[in-house]
Amino acid sequence: MRFYRLLQIRAEALLAAGSHVIILGDLNTAHRPIDHWDAVNLECFEEDPSRKWMDHLLSNLGCQAGSHTGPFIDSYRCFHPKQKGAFTCWSTVSGARHLNYGSRLDYVLGDRTLVMDTFQASFLLPEVMGSDHCPVGAVLSVSSVPAKQCPPLCTRFLPEFAGTQLKILRFLVRLEQDPVFRQSALQLSNQTPVQMRQNKARVRSTRSRPSQAGSSRGQKNLMSYFQPSSSRPQASPNLELPSLGTLVTPKTSEEDMMANVVEGRAKASQAKDEKEVRTSFWKSLLGGPLPMPLCGGHREPCVMRTVKKPGPNLGRHFYVCARPQGPPTDPSSRCSFFLWSRPG
Repeated sequence: MRFYRLLQIRAEALLAAGSHVIILGDLNTAHRPIDHWDAVNLECFEEDPSRKWMDHLLSNLGCQAGSHTGPFIDSYRCFHPKQKGAFTCWSTVSGARHLNYGSRLDYVLGDRTLVMDTFQASFLLPEVMGSDHCPVGAVLSVSSVPAKQCPPLCTRFLPEFAGTQLKILRFLVRLEQDPVFRQSALQLSNQTPVQMRQNKARVRSTRSRPSQAGSSRGQKNLMSYFQPSSSRPQASPNLELPSLGTLVTPKTSEEDMMANVVEGRAKASQAKDEKEVRTSFWKSLLGGPLPMPLCGGHREPCVMRTVKKPGPNLGRHFYVCARPQGPPTDPSSRCSFFLWSRPG
């Protein structure tokens, strides 16, 4: 409501200065019952403070001649005063957009003179996807007239939109400096470019180089970083290796080969039995998630939701009908099934 009041004060000030004003975008309020899918079930719908604010901001009679309460006109209702189902926002969680179960929260409002004289159409674009809102628009018959100068509150004058690169000093805070640091900084700032280059050369010459510092002991070999293993016996240089001709592979008898085959098959069978036992044990212990319950209206598997509203049930899981949300009279929409999930 504070934002609404500030918006109205700003708009009326521009009107008083002789300018035309257009307010467009998401106002987050469904003005009339025709703009909301479930207005009849909402308590005190027209007594809501945001709707009362829109009553005072907008003209009740649209584009028709006669008295009006507010200086602005809802352009869509001006051209479509009785259009039902003209919604611009839907719940993405419940899939309500499939059945057009939403509300109209986005507007193109204009001052009465501007709408009456220049507006030719006002429309919604519910077929444009990508958000829980859809675009809205209007057609005006106007010609652009260049201004002599930009308004003083134009966005281009704001630092964050000026389009110029900010200096890093804008992000730093000046601190109090001690006298010694201030004196040394002053001396450095008074040096000439030649003196600064000489100081840099002097520092570079006094800095020791790693190659010169290690020249006294010589450059190490890579092998010096590895220690010989004491556990492995070192081969004698005089040791003669046997020739390939002297290596003889012992022959395995047919009985030994068959015994090895039988033993291998027995081990494989035992390992398979142990694996099956472990698998059946874990399956009996961890039965996995329970099947989804069936909703009462359609006898179809439900979907699980989580309570996100602060309160004693925050974080609890529950089951509802998986169909998209829609009017209660539509049999293809979500039924009223509700079931709490078992405690985790």
